[in-house]
Amino acid sequence: MTRPTAAETVLVLVHGAWHGAVHWSATQRALAERGLATVALDLPGSGLDAPVPSGYFLPGQPGFATEESALTDVTMQDNADVVLGALATARTRYRHVVLVAHSAGGSAASAAAEQAPHLVDHLVYLSAFVPAGRPRFADYVTAPENSHAVQIPPIGDPAELGAIRINPLSPDPAHTDVIRRAFLNDLAPGSADVWRQFLHPDHPYSSFTTPVLVTPQRWGRLPRTYVRLTDDLALPPSTQDLMVAEADRVVPDNPFRVHALPGGHSPFVTRPVELAALLAEIALARTRDR
Repeated sequence: MTRPTAAETVLVLVHGAWHGAVHWSATQRALAERGLATVALDLPGSGLDAPVPSGYFLPGQPGFATEESALTDVTMQDNADVVLGALATARTRYRHVVLVAHSAGGSAASAAAEQAPHLVDHLVYLSAFVPAGRPRFADYVTAPENSHAVQIPPIGDPAELGAIRINPLSPDPAHTDVIRRAFLNDLAPGSADVWRQFLHPDHPYSSFTTPVLVTPQRWGRLPRTYVRLTDDLALPPSTQDLMVAEADRVVPDNPFRVHALPGGHSPFVTRPVELAALLAEIALARTRDR
């Protein structure tokens, strides 16, 4: 068994639905203070320059509920390819590569880990989708264990739009409060509404509906950790526990290590220093050579 050093370790950070690389910035700063390098990815259709519906920023948001998304052709493999590219680059510079996925980002991270397990030394799920037991994220979102989750109401028909569309800039405070509670229920009282500007309205429909197939021989051989967010309202602990339990049944000889972190779905925003401390602990833990 070996213990990686900070100098030879990099964390590749994969965001969840409607988020982007920018959401990891505070956590990245905290990890840098611990001597750890990080790479935060923008998956296709995410990031500050990502396309949005043409009426999104206009008064009244004309056509917002009906305009086809620019992300309609984004596939699961497109997402996995971005992760694979980052992992391949990271492997040329670092001995120890830790892949961290948040929420729906578990789809792309799992697909990449299955396709190229030699590029990953440790796989970390931050309240993220694990496809081992059920291959589609939608299978867990609609599970009875997830019935009490805060559900963000989609705008329009996702199948027709080609994206699951939300409206962070809605003028209706009741609508945006649902989004806030889902992602940021532990946001400090009185915090500014800046968070709304950094959420993307569209997330590719394929991310929730495309099966991600993983095998015990490839994905299952990797050391894996699940960070359980105990106050998560978007993906409640009961759903997180279900995914871990079903994955452990698929790979019983290599079960998840589970850590708990208090707070809601977006600790990279509300408690980045605590999250960084935990990720550093996980990344630098003694691991079994593969």
